[in-house]
Amino acid sequence: MAADSKHRPVYVISVAAELVDMHPQTLRLYERKGLIRPGRSSGKTRLYSERDIEHLREIRRLTQELGVNLAGVEEVMRLQHELDDLQGEFEAEIERIEDELRERASKPQALPAPDGKTDPRDRPVYVISIAAELVDMHPQTLRLYERKQLIRPGRSSGKTRLYSERDIEHLREIRRLTQELGVNLAGVEEIMRLRHQLEGARFQMEGNVRRLQQDITDRMTSWRTLPAPEEPQDGEKQDGKDADEGE
Repeated sequence: MAADSKHRPVYVISVAAELVDMHPQTLRLYERKGLIRPGRSSGKTRLYSERDIEHLREIRRLTQELGVNLAGVEEVMRLQHELDDLQGEFEAEIERIEDELRERASKPQALPAPDGKTDPRDRPVYVISIAAELVDMHPQTLRLYERKQLIRPGRSSGKTRLYSERDIEHLREIRRLTQELGVNLAGVEEIMRLRHQLEGARFQMEGNVRRLQQDITDRMTSWRTLPAPEEPQDGEKQDGKDADEGE
């Protein structure tokens, strides 16, 4: 699988450092900070994968091009690792389902079908003045964050901004990043983009797994209801036997 090859540890630290134009000591620092997670050989030598190289290039872009501080980079890479782990979980779940399909005999387990309901946390309920009060920000700040696409409030039929509980969570996270960690706006944009991506990927993965499981159940149900092959009548058996003997 192509995804597996990207995670295969193949580069020693000197080669990895050369590929990303960094000093090996910098790679060791980033590992201590949890920004990258190189593998180890049987002799405990660090080995970096293509995915590690991508992460290192992303760190360089964040620090050198966008001026994001190390605290902001840590947040970005934590989310990136969550995305990687989620992809791994999805692939493992697909393999598990395929194994189950091969191994199960005939009894499908009834699975609850998705009801299509929206997560209550995504329901837009707060007008901008209430949302601003809840997160201790000025309404104009919320409008700025919307223009920067850091949050995505809904709209009423009259085009009034309406914020959900998830929007409130995002605004509190933005405040934590800017006020507690000192992350600049460029770093916050990267972090919130990854948060949205992670939430979307998780929702999509859960939906895909549910659909696959339901498809398996439907198929196995249809297999159980297939008519059994008809047994040949005694006369047909005898005719066949006589014909064979005649030959």
